Amino acid sequence: MKQTIATVMMTVFLAWPAMADPFVEALEAAIEAYRDGDLQYAEDELAQAQRILGEMKAEGLAGFLPEPPEGWTRIIDTEAGQMMGFLGGGTLASARYSGAGHSFELSLMADNPMVAQLGMMLGNATMIAQMGGQVERINRVRFLREEQSLKAIVGNRVLVQAEGADAEVMIPFLEQIDFRAMESFGG
Repeated sequence: MKQTIATVMMTVFLAWPAMADPFVEALEAAIEAYRDGDLQYAEDELAQAQRILGEMKAEGLAGFLPEPPEGWTRIIDTEAGQMMGFLGGGTLASARYSGAGHSFELSLMADNPMVAQLGMMLGNATMIAQMGGQVERINRVRFLREEQSLKAIVGNRVLVQAEGADAEVMIPFLEQIDFRAMESFGG
């Protein structure tokens, strides 16, 4: 039995480099630099680890962007999220959909202070009415419907925004999104 446990542990230890990923490598480099007293390099590696984690979250958020129907194209952008630091942080993924003579953008912004502020307005049907918008329910989520714009807050942390086409064009795309799964996005 002891030999079996030792064999398993040795196999795991030898496979460790193959299982490593850029995030873990950046953290390990930061720790090594810290132990060597190179605080600037440690800080740089921590920033790199944070960028990698942000990219991973943006890719995860982009997974909620629906597939385009036949005859439509979708261009996903997760790199714009790298500028989120200027807006207070968070994660952003968006897609431009084009087809059937229409074009619009669907964006998802998570964990940004602006989203929390909008949540108070978009989560209140009375405030939506005072803003001159209409309430549009899509998969049990209340959207603010304005001219060529639909906005909602999901799980008090993700702003879902579709803009650039008539609501009737964008709603079928929004109906494909699993908003319940989006509530627990990112763990």
